[in-house]
Amino acid sequence: MTQQAAPAVATPPAPGSRQTDGRTARRPLALRLLARPEVGVFLGAVAVFVFFLVMAPPVRDGGSMANILYQSSTIGIMALPVALLMIGGEFDLSAGVAVITSALTASMLSYQLTMNIWVGVIVALAVSLAVGLFNGWMLVKTGLPSFLVTLGTFLILQGVNLAVTKLVTGNVATDDVSNMDGFDQAKAIFASSFEVGGATVKITVVWWLVFAALATWVLLRTKYGNWIFAVGGNKESARAVGVPVTFTKISLFMLVGFGAWFIGMHQLFSFNTVQSGEGIGQELIYIAAAVIGGCLLTGGYGSAIGPVFGAFMFGMVQQGIVYAGWNPDWFKAFLGVMLLGAVLINLWVQRTATRR
Repeated sequence: MTQQAAPAVATPPAPGSRQTDGRTARRPLALRLLARPEVGVFLGAVAVFVFFLVMAPPVRDGGSMANILYQSSTIGIMALPVALLMIGGEFDLSAGVAVITSALTASMLSYQLTMNIWVGVIVALAVSLAVGLFNGWMLVKTGLPSFLVTLGTFLILQGVNLAVTKLVTGNVATDDVSNMDGFDQAKAIFASSFEVGGATVKITVVWWLVFAALATWVLLRTKYGNWIFAVGGNKESARAVGVPVTFTKISLFMLVGFGAWFIGMHQLFSFNTVQSGEGIGQELIYIAAAVIGGCLLTGGYGSAIGPVFGAFMFGMVQQGIVYAGWNPDWFKAFLGVMLLGAVLINLWVQRTATRR
């Protein structure tokens, strides 16, 4: 006679316990934190800050810290749209000279035609957005890499900046616009300062934090933010699920144009005049700040908070070297070390976070 095995009876889980399997198990908190792109640069920023607090005592002064934040903000405001563009899978080599193009447009148009300065500011915004539109349109219509498209725009703008300025003003710099109508109002928005605890803080620091908060909200809380990550990860897959790839790419380039306009206006109203040959090389600083902030050159990964810490590291090193009394030529060496270190840390963070 064959015996039949008694049916298995499942033991109910104990009250308050949670059942998990390999598919639903939550990763440890440490791994989830490491998966955030800004964690590595935050730790790096803290390390750089502590280093210069020890090595450069003047950094501890409120005025010195305000100056460091100012230097960081002028990089950080541009690094934010550059980072969004990189998350979207592209980058812009024309961003540095586009800043000068914007400032030159506002200055020469207003001064040479004796108009209110706000006319030049508005036209400069239109020109900057048009440059971004051109870059994005060329990219999506030709399928060329953004490296080639924006390198061409970089060379065009560099030549136009110098040639047109010499043609219009007879010099390599624009005329002083400080006596023009509307100058004081524009300066209050783009280049004013205020006192905090005896330290003079530039308005760009406030704008930097506002733009960072706005960019973070867009990335994490809006449909447009999802589109940015989608087109950066795989644009064909994104297009297949209904993401407007063309609109997203072009609008990201136009956001870089907006950032170039804002910083261009800040430079114009800070110094009242613009040197037409400036801006070359700044695009690499903006890209490096975004990369140090956790954005990948391959796209689809990054944040808006990371570039804030990346820009702060730049400002801290740039001014910290001066306050420490070292040769400022070491700044580029520090920059290279930070960039390579950030890339290695980001690689390690990604591998650690995806190991399980």
